[in-house]
Amino acid sequence: MSLIVAARFTTFPTAEDAAGKLFSAGFVEEDVTLFFVNPRGQHARYPIGGDTHTDAGSKNASKGAGMGVTLGAVAGAVVGVGIFAAFSAPIIVSLIAAGVGAYVGSLVGAMARTRDGNAAHHSRFHEEVRDSGVLVAVHVSPDNQFDAARILRDAGGVAIERASGRWQQGRWADFDPLKQPQPLNEFAEKHA
Repeated sequence: MSLIVAARFTTFPTAEDAAGKLFSAGFVEEDVTLFFVNPRGQHARYPIGGDTHTDAGSKNASKGAGMGVTLGAVAGAVVGVGIFAAFSAPIIVSLIAAGVGAYVGSLVGAMARTRDGNAAHHSRFHEEVRDSGVLVAVHVSPDNQFDAARILRDAGGVAIERASGRWQQGRWADFDPLKQPQPLNEFAEKHA
């Protein structure tokens, strides 16, 4: 595994300027890369898009649908019995009313539980793990990691982090935008 120091910039020109400052300080081109990190939820981890297999808001939808089926079937049966008693309709009307009530109840119950899940969705999956922007990543050694961090900070970089990853062919090969960044605490303590 390689030691990597990275910082986020808001634009490509500022990131390119930071890379130029790294080159001027003696870092070589194959040890510096820059790339754009998409906004949260837009990393296309799945064929239809998105970053997660399921929506957190749908977690309790099946429970809501189950409750809705029960309540809807009972309400539909009551309406069906009322129609049967009032109009001497065939018993099939009662069964159809119960079935329609169960179906409508399952939809309403599932949607109600999905709406309740939105708070969990935002807190669990849309927590700001990593802001979008242009990331400048530098393949460093333990001896020059703080030099790279200082140059990135002085060039306007924010959210300076340290990572252990695979550096191959001049780029951070196993970068994961969903992985929690590890702030370079030592840099903040020593050079703040």
